[in-house]
Amino acid sequence: VQLLESGPGLVKPSQRLSLACTVSGASITTNSYVWRWIRQAPGKGLEWIGSIGYGGDTYYSPSLESRTTIARDTSKNQFSLQLSDVSPKDTAVYYCAGADTIGAYWGQGTQVTVSS
Repeated sequence: VQLLESGPGLVKPSQRLSLACTVSGASITTNSYVWRWIRQAPGKGLEWIGSIGYGGDTYYSPSLESRTTIARDTSKNQFSLQLSDVSPKDTAVYYCAGADTIGAYWGQGTQVTVSS
């Protein structure tokens, strides 16, 4: 299973961050898979942003829930992240990841910088 993040590397403060994750080697609707967005800010640990299950159910970090939307496009075998009203504190490497009963799979990560 391979995952690849895509999206702008630079976002201005107060705007919306939008990323997509293209999955190959597995269908995002396959039973038992959970798909996640995770980020790592400079000098900090990994932070879970949210998840979408194979059935389309979503779960969000309470600290980010008010600004976060995770969705999927089954025709493209993609899931996406939108984070609204960003600030420089949202600067981080953003990862998409997936997991099933067999293992965990990660994208390479994409740097997103919030700056004017």
